[in-house]
Amino acid sequence: MALAPWIILAFLASLALIAFRHAREVRTGQDFALAGRRLGPAVVIGTLVATWIGTGSLFGNAEFTYEHGLAGFFLPLAGGAGILVLVLLAPRARKLEAESVPEILALRFGRSAQLLGAIALIAAYLVIVSYQYRAGAAVAARLFPGAHEGVLLIGFAAFIVLYTAIAGMISVAWTDLLNGILMAVGLLIALAWAWRQWDPELTPLPAELKQASGGEPPLAWVGFLLPAFLLVLGDANLYQRFMSARSAGTARRAAVGMLIGVIVMECVVIALALLARLLLAEPPANPAHAIIDLAYTTLPPAIGILILATATAVIVTTADSYLLGASTSVAVDLTAGLRSPARQRVIVIGLGLVALGLAYTSDRFFRVALYAYTLYGASLTPAVLCALLRPATPGRAIVAGMGAGLGTALAWKLLATQEMLPPALAGIDPVLPALLANLVALVGVAVVVRVPAGE
Repeated sequence: MALAPWIILAFLASLALIAFRHAREVRTGQDFALAGRRLGPAVVIGTLVATWIGTGSLFGNAEFTYEHGLAGFFLPLAGGAGILVLVLLAPRARKLEAESVPEILALRFGRSAQLLGAIALIAAYLVIVSYQYRAGAAVAARLFPGAHEGVLLIGFAAFIVLYTAIAGMISVAWTDLLNGILMAVGLLIALAWAWRQWDPELTPLPAELKQASGGEPPLAWVGFLLPAFLLVLGDANLYQRFMSARSAGTARRAAVGMLIGVIVMECVVIALALLARLLLAEPPANPAHAIIDLAYTTLPPAIGILILATATAVIVTTADSYLLGASTSVAVDLTAGLRSPARQRVIVIGLGLVALGLAYTSDRFFRVALYAYTLYGASLTPAVLCALLRPATPGRAIVAGMGAGLGTALAWKLLATQEMLPPALAGIDPVLPALLANLVALVGVAVVVRVPAGE
């Protein structure tokens, strides 16, 4: 593994070179944010899968599986169910003349919905980018033992920010395709090797890891699955890729390809994390690092380096995608629009620095990912579904629902952190009260608005 640091650095350098090459194609703000709306199906599928199979999968799902066992295989159900719906929604999104998800809301429901949607999107996406930085630093710590954690965190964040700022969606989409191929090859080879090394008689699966529920009550499972389902239904990151496709048909085919790719790759990650629990000689200091520890201590050097490169690719593709999504929303929804690449690069750098500050607030992955998904999904997803499926919904109802969902998610988290919730409510994930508040406010205001005065 002595060559691993240099191989990974060479890999990152190659990504940067690809970005510089595509920078020449970026002439307008739309080129930067949407690749000129000319991406073909293979590239869109690659970037969709690489975007979804991110740190939440490689670290968050690995953390859950290491601690809960076979129950981890239920986690892909949430994303898979959401992507099935996206097969219907993707072509509708592509047909709209919008450049961001909040702008879709503006076309249907007005400026207030756009502003509130942008606030929720930017907040959630910066949280997601922040823990990508931490994941990148965790991989770098393995490659450069003894290096200061803060230096590694800042160094990885700097690479992500600069890489995203060079060429925007054009470079992000093409490198996502390459990273997706690397991801599939690396994880499948590692899984095959680990499976051959496991002897069920010498190292049987512990009984507590065989429970279908993972030892968690049904209500907890709602909290595990619902945030990811809501995120995938309304994820601006995914819609930005559909908007970048060359046609509505391309967007639909890409959604089908994404469904297959995501289910397969998430199951591979979960299986590899479970085998890490069985094969690692010592438990990892952080369960989220189980696959990384397996790569560094147990897998043959060549496969270990491939997994470290895969982990790096996963983190880079997720971080640059969400950073680009947040910067696009700032440009389109909060300021003067996609005027020039230079202006958007400045926004990318500014938001990247904010995400770096957030990265110092937590070193966990699964719970942080779920909360980011909740912030976004419980506030935006019902509005996005109404925009694409029920555009006649009153704008005031949409705004009321979004405000109620976002406010409840923030307040519930604050009360839980301060241990101010009643004991009966303390174990409830914020996604349930936030989504309920959104739907109650949305339906309630819609009914009131549609009742004629005097009745």
